[in-house]
Amino acid sequence: MIPDWASERASMVECQFRARGIRDPRVLQAVLEIPREEFIPLESRVFSYQDEPVQIGYGQTISQPYMATLMAECLELKGTERVLDVGAGSGYQAALLGALAAEVVSIELVPALAEQARRNLRKTGRAHNVTVIVGDGSEGCAEFAPYDGISVAAGAPEVPFKLLEQLKDPGRLVIPIGSMDDQELRVVVKSGGRIEARVATYCRFVPLRGQQGWK
Repeated sequence: MIPDWASERASMVECQFRARGIRDPRVLQAVLEIPREEFIPLESRVFSYQDEPVQIGYGQTISQPYMATLMAECLELKGTERVLDVGAGSGYQAALLGALAAEVVSIELVPALAEQARRNLRKTGRAHNVTVIVGDGSEGCAEFAPYDGISVAAGAPEVPFKLLEQLKDPGRLVIPIGSMDDQELRVVVKSGGRIEARVATYCRFVPLRGQQGWK
């Protein structure tokens, strides 16, 4: 029997998001509209709306739904921004950000995953304002910089300075920082030439690979 995915999304919003403090109505509406199951391998779709990450191949995961949504909310997007999504994976976060911003550049180190993200975005009608490229996301993407917001879906030992360089003033960067096993999700705000950061929560992401991540 085919699951009632719309009901599962609605339950996810109430039980995983609203109950844990996510309130931005644009973010909540976006997750209701985007079919997360379409970004998950067929054999794992039963786990699409569970509160955990799901393997998507090549040692990578699609982030836990709550974490993906929290990161999107922390960017405080209004709909006019250009956003850099580091770690395209299967394309879900890019789809979510694309529903909240004017333009998204999504960068992925693994070429096969980048192609998978493109396919998923096309089949769900989310490719119109998302560009997926292959590259070292730890160094950002200077071609389309600067960015109003940057979302990093992998843990780094420290905030990559090239991402800070490519962030607008004012702008916001959301990134897990810590060891390869445990991190804190930091919200880094650039404003008036100053850099300030706060910890949104504690988390565990796959490592950020690249020149400014884990080599």
